[in-house]
Amino acid sequence: MAYSLGRVAIPVGQMVREARQRHGLTQQRLARRCATSQRHIGRIERGEVSPSVETLERLLRAMGERLVVEVEPGPRGNQSTAELRAARATTTPGERIVETAALSEFLTGIHRRPGAR
Repeated sequence: MAYSLGRVAIPVGQMVREARQRHGLTQQRLARRCATSQRHIGRIERGEVSPSVETLERLLRAMGERLVVEVEPGPRGNQSTAELRAARATTTPGERIVETAALSEFLTGIHRRPGAR
C-alpha cells in the first residue's frame, strides 16, 4: 500500500523506514516504543504486511511524527450519478448500444484475468 506524500505516492514501509532512520532509531527500539516486535516492524518496512491506519499512526507518533490523511476529488472521469444520467440523456440509442458493448467487453476482460473470481 502506498500513501501520498506531497503528491508523490510512496510505499508505507518506506515511509516508516525513512521516519525511523531520520530519528536515529533501530527497528528494535521503535518496536519497544510501540509495544510490538522488531519482526513486525521489519515486515512493515519490507512491505510484507500493510499496517492499518491506526498502527501507522501509532508508529509515527512514537517517533514524534504525525499522520495526515486527506481526501481529494478523483480524476474528472469519476462523475456523480446525476452527472452520468445527464450525460446519458443526450446520447442516441445507437451511442448507448456502442457504449454498453464496450463496457461489456471491458468487464469480460476483467473477469477472465488470472485471479479473478
